Amino acid sequence: MARFSPAIAAVAGFSLTGLALYPVLARDLDGFEITDPLDLVLPMEPVAAVESSENGRVTPDAPVTAITEPASFAPPAPPQPLKPAGPVVISTHSGEASWYGPGLYGNRTANGEVFRPGTMTAAHRTLPFGTKVRVTNLWNGRRAVVRINDRGPFAGDRVIDLAHGAARELGLMSSGIAEVRLEVLR
Repeated sequence: MARFSPAIAAVAGFSLTGLALYPVLARDLDGFEITDPLDLVLPMEPVAAVESSENGRVTPDAPVTAITEPASFAPPAPPQPLKPAGPVVISTHSGEASWYGPGLYGNRTANGEVFRPGTMTAAHRTLPFGTKVRVTNLWNGRRAVVRINDRGPFAGDRVIDLAHGAARELGLMSSGIAEVRLEVLR
């Protein structure tokens, strides 16, 4: 068998890979009806105009088919807004926080739960029970998410009274109080 270099094949106007693949493709496609993909997507509608006949002459009575958009074509839907990765902040409040714990363990909170050491719960005057609140200690930047399950604080202008676990997480056990920011979460 004669060998052809790629340069000779390029000059001769044919591709060696095309010659090798064509018989396989032709044999594999025998018996299949090949249709133009555009015929499947775009319908043809007759239009009153001039069309050429089979012999190449123009006949004034033959209808011309025009390509039109399908009736079911709809513009792409606008992208949906991304859902937030974390909880959504509903409102923000600032003020002084305190904590409570020893001496009250074993008692019931305002919603009926047993108060236990180390819980990530808090007391608030008005927020509904079960509300999640992200508390940030403004003195040291530490954060914790607590669940409201009790009522209070009832001393001064404090905005929240944290249970033992939340106070430890926020680093306010030794000071007893701290300036905090509350972010009510949904």
